[in-house]
Amino acid sequence: MKQILLLGAGRSSGALIQYLLGKTEAERFTLKIGDIDPVLASQKLDNHPHGSSFYFDVNDSNQRSNEVKNADLVISLLPPSLHYFVAQDCLIHGKNLVTASYISKEILSLDAEAQAKGILFLNECGLDPGLDHMSAMEIILKLKKQGAKLLSFKSYTGGLIAPESIDNPWGYKFTWNPRNVILAGQGTAKYIKDNKYHYIPYHRLFKEAVRIKLDTTGYDGYANRDSLAYRHHYGIENIPTLIRGTLRHEGFCSAWQVFVSLGLTDDSFQIENSEKMTYRDLVDAFIPPSQRGDSLEEKIAKYCEIDFDGPAMQRIISTGILEDKIIGLKNASPAQILQHLLESKWVLKPTDKDMIVMLHEFEYELDGTKKQLTSSLVVKGDDIHQTAMSKTVGLPLAIAALQILAGKIKTKGVQIPVHEEILAPILKELESIGIRFQEHTK
Repeated sequence: MKQILLLGAGRSSGALIQYLLGKTEAERFTLKIGDIDPVLASQKLDNHPHGSSFYFDVNDSNQRSNEVKNADLVISLLPPSLHYFVAQDCLIHGKNLVTASYISKEILSLDAEAQAKGILFLNECGLDPGLDHMSAMEIILKLKKQGAKLLSFKSYTGGLIAPESIDNPWGYKFTWNPRNVILAGQGTAKYIKDNKYHYIPYHRLFKEAVRIKLDTTGYDGYANRDSLAYRHHYGIENIPTLIRGTLRHEGFCSAWQVFVSLGLTDDSFQIENSEKMTYRDLVDAFIPPSQRGDSLEEKIAKYCEIDFDGPAMQRIISTGILEDKIIGLKNASPAQILQHLLESKWVLKPTDKDMIVMLHEFEYELDGTKKQLTSSLVVKGDDIHQTAMSKTVGLPLAIAALQILAGKIKTKGVQIPVHEEILAPILKELESIGIRFQEHTK
């Protein structure tokens, strides 16, 4: 029997593991899971006869090489910076690799060698990036076949909490890597609107969030990374407007901007004696000495230009960041301290449901008529274990892996899922298990 090697059994792996285990008999393969926490991996296998788990240290080059060598296909759910080490071993041993992470420059540099070896390194095959590519390209390819001229494409995705499970002012809890949430948006966002380039530096990003409406619900939407690169990826180099962004529940961005403005999302340096400071002392240390006010709350309100008793301030207070409580975290950066605090506050309860929302908005001209097409996806999790995030990240990976294992995908080299032979079967299978987009044209 063939073997799929899964490296990493974290938050997004549950649905992927269940799906693959359900296919082992019919597709004739075994699933082997390596994780730094082998107990966690074993629990997710639940004694399945065609599954096994082991302790995996990605820094052990001999172990890593041997495990890749003995596999027929590798799925990496490791942190993005570690994919390159796995990819090198895959290249040496001629193994296909699938990840949900953005293509790094290091991975991209392996394209020619991967093509020469006749193997596929499929990246960005999760939710965002992943499902966003596939669902958008399905529409773009359809419109191109009709002879339509694309005028605008806006795409937003959010990993959120379902309304019935919201019990804090932010409407947010961690459903994926908390560190990535804290550091989200850093760098400069780039997009094009009406043939004019726009750049939003990090310190303004959340302040410039826009209101996005889906049906009767409003969300905050902020620009995400480099939208300009996707003109090439999607084959729409001449489109006048292209914006990709992230969704949050309304009010999130104006409050998060306070953390950004204060410098509390900075991960570039460590706070002296951070373990002995209180959270309130930490915040006070970031307020300019010239900023006047009767209280720390008043100083924050004036410095960050928010209402003293408004919703943004209430959200900040709700995190406990202004309490006289010892941080207790040694040699930590501001971002690490903020993450440490929020991980104790934004915790999913056993019965909580998360929610994925994705929205594509196309404007195009066909036969002399301008039209607007919206395509939306809303997926709710079942509980704390079978989350919507786990489903929408893990299932595309799993389906892609089986397609590659069966030899149904002929594309080689370093790729993202924008080719019809890759995206079509994945979207079809997702639709059969209830993950489907709703389209409306006017």
